[in-house]
Amino acid sequence: MKKDIYLISPPFTQLNTPYPATAYLKGFLNTKDISAFQSDLGIDVILKLFSADGLKKVFDKLNKKSVIQSENSQRILALQKDYLSTIDLVIAFLQHKNPTLAHAICENDFLPEASRFRQLDDLEWAFGTMGQQDKARHLATLYLEDLSDLIKEELDPHFGFSRYAERLGRSASTFDELNQELKKPNTFIDEILIELLSEKMKLIQPKLVAISIAFPGNLYSGLKCGQWIKKNYPDTKIAMGGGFANTELRSLSDIRVFDYIHFVTLDDGEAPILHLIEYINGKRNSDSLKRTFLLENNQVVYKDGSTEKDYSQAETGTPDYTDLNLDKYLSVIELANPMHSLWSNGRWNKLTLAHGCYWGKCTFCDISLDYIKRYEQTSAPLLCDRMEELIRQTGENGFHFVDEAAPPALLRDLAIEILRRDLKVVWWTNIRFEKSFTRDLCRLLKASGCIAMSGGLEVASDRLLQLIDKGVTVSQVATVCKNFTEAGILVHSYLMYGYPTQTAQETIDSLEMVRQLFEQGIIQSGFWHRFAMTTHSPVGMNPSAYKSKLLHSEIGTFANNDLEYIEENAIDHEIFSEGLRVSLYNYMHGTGFDMPLQDWFEEDVPKTKISRNFIESVLNQSEEINTRSSARILFLGRSPLFKSATQITFINRQDEQSIKVKEPLGKWLQTIFPKLIIGNHTILTLKEFKEDFEKNNTVEFDQFWLGESGALLRLNGLIVV
Repeated sequence: MKKDIYLISPPFTQLNTPYPATAYLKGFLNTKDISAFQSDLGIDVILKLFSADGLKKVFDKLNKKSVIQSENSQRILALQKDYLSTIDLVIAFLQHKNPTLAHAICENDFLPEASRFRQLDDLEWAFGTMGQQDKARHLATLYLEDLSDLIKEELDPHFGFSRYAERLGRSASTFDELNQELKKPNTFIDEILIELLSEKMKLIQPKLVAISIAFPGNLYSGLKCGQWIKKNYPDTKIAMGGGFANTELRSLSDIRVFDYIHFVTLDDGEAPILHLIEYINGKRNSDSLKRTFLLENNQVVYKDGSTEKDYSQAETGTPDYTDLNLDKYLSVIELANPMHSLWSNGRWNKLTLAHGCYWGKCTFCDISLDYIKRYEQTSAPLLCDRMEELIRQTGENGFHFVDEAAPPALLRDLAIEILRRDLKVVWWTNIRFEKSFTRDLCRLLKASGCIAMSGGLEVASDRLLQLIDKGVTVSQVATVCKNFTEAGILVHSYLMYGYPTQTAQETIDSLEMVRQLFEQGIIQSGFWHRFAMTTHSPVGMNPSAYKSKLLHSEIGTFANNDLEYIEENAIDHEIFSEGLRVSLYNYMHGTGFDMPLQDWFEEDVPKTKISRNFIESVLNQSEEINTRSSARILFLGRSPLFKSATQITFINRQDEQSIKVKEPLGKWLQTIFPKLIIGNHTILTLKEFKEDFEKNNTVEFDQFWLGESGALLRLNGLIVV
């Protein structure tokens, strides 16, 4: 089974679904008739390790050790027979192959338990309404995490389920430490990785191996793959690209990196990888490569002489997940956080709606880089074509659109196209909480299968949101969150603290805003992140404008992204970390709203200056009805029944609702409704709807639209988007 290219996702990214980079590239290569094979070596390593055979090797190795480091490890070793007899059953359960095992897992005497189970005091609080399957999945996850702790403590300090040797890749301005680790004898995990890689290379025998490094947590293992391939397949070329390279390696100059690989490519991978194949086949010289580092005359050189443009979204093809064993992935529940559960539980087809970010202004973001600054939208019909192809390919109808911020207009068009085709899908994505997400648009998105939205509230302070150039206010965020929640869409908010110039008062006021958002029930999930300054963000490129100063100005020879800095008049942001985390955990579970904010913190903090009913007062303001003449008017649901000229019955899956209207209006609605049903190919604008009304009715349009009849129609499914 020889292939031109072998695409690798090295350990580790996710347990529940493949990271999509290799599937994107394989889909593109299909359009060029270039043969490719892909592997997620992360899930392959996990499944080989967490099996009866794999654990037996772990325990055999540890039984020969003279000293076991911790009491926790000693406990697991003492229970090794219990682990060996349950591991294959647990893995099958997490692969959705043995759902009835949930009953046994939820009993206290089935799974062996170590330190991770000590956090179970609040299990019923977290999972009491989630059902036995989710509770069992969480317990099985803790069971695996106990084994992970054992491996990390006793065999390989680099190990982690979603990252491997992550510390070595983080802020590694020099290659020294990483190079030293790579030259050491293989670890226990390395040996499993190399065994699997050896089997694949013998089968595929590619001309080019392309290693996708998405995060610092799979850099070491990616280079370990390159190291072995270079030694054992000296004629095979090795390229490295992906998110880590795109953000961290733009100023690469250390020649030692090329002891492990031959090329590093930047930004979108389609054109660079196609150029590399042509170069390897002797059809292109090195000077005409695209965004590629390589070694020439013992120096790192950057080649970008290609005159060809990057491929548009319409030209990249449908992601291709063949070769990946999709039924082998593990649905785990690590945290009792609804959005984190979505990320880790279940397998999602990942798609990009648009290239880049349509907003592209946030000052903390790497907006100078191609993957954000070059915005290009895909059409809704093409997206639906790809969704249908992925459903046929994978058997899964769940989609995660992985955009930085999904464009509202495209989401509207996509939702209409999904409904027009009668696709039965569920999906979620990331957005900006902007005013375009009206009540009606949220209802449309829900009808098309949207189940969740995540978005950045960041620092819940209007001054700081303006400094960030987020383009939203706290009041606007609250209104949008209300619209999503009322439509039945879960809302997760990214929260930030420690932004330059942020005061202690603003941190506490932000927490009060967050408290009120949860208390009002319009946000269901959230997570606080500590601000990190990066090289390619406006803050990092001009720190003095944000009253900050870089501690080091020199550029490293390897990775350059995270920046060390100090603020003028800086406060110690870290004193808020634990209090923000614990308070948010409680708010997510509906408790702690009446506690004074001071009680969450060990240090003295300012009293909030935010009125306790600020968010409530914002939500009590009625939302304006969309009156843009170009807005589309649609009806969600089935065509209503007209039992007479004065009675209309709206029927949905659960119930039905009848309303009465005056006879002239009823007759007109009977003629206009067929044009409003999604799927009839007639999309009316509000202007056209109004003109048609005025031709056929004697009353003023506003009297109808803003009166009782218009309100009842909107309540039963008439929307303007």
